Amino acid sequence: MFKILGRFYNHAELIEQRQRWRQEGKTVVFTNGCYDLLHPGHIKTLEAARSLGDVLILALNSDDGTCRMKGPARPIIPENERVGLALALQAVDAVTLFDEETPRALIAAVLPDVLVKGADWSHFVAGREEVEAAGGKVVTLPLESDYSTTNIVKLIAAGHHP
Repeated sequence: MFKILGRFYNHAELIEQRQRWRQEGKTVVFTNGCYDLLHPGHIKTLEAARSLGDVLILALNSDDGTCRMKGPARPIIPENERVGLALALQAVDAVTLFDEETPRALIAAVLPDVLVKGADWSHFVAGREEVEAAGGKVVTLPLESDYSTTNIVKLIAAGHHP
């Protein structure tokens, strides 16, 4: 499919690997999202997140979770293919899936050094309390205003190209 650069982890494996990264003194950054139509805004955000540490973990919403959040027409790309796309990105070191409404429990278990979300989520960052209580920091990154999966889907449905 693609040249895989990162690695997929189930939750138990990721928590175990996090301990190894901690022992190695690596700064671990965590972000999450659906990423159901990968676009330049996603790439720029992931690269900016990765620049904040040594390792970037991307937690992807499962297909069921994406459908619950975005509606019955989503995700556009199935989770196994979204995982493959994410693992082919140089900025992404680790990928996992989550099915819950938020990745709060996963974040609490992994306890990254830096938790990153797009500025559109600055009102609510799942896991903020747990990360800050453990001495980590939460960073919200500005969005690329020209890119939004929802807007791209609307343009395509209206017969326009993005």
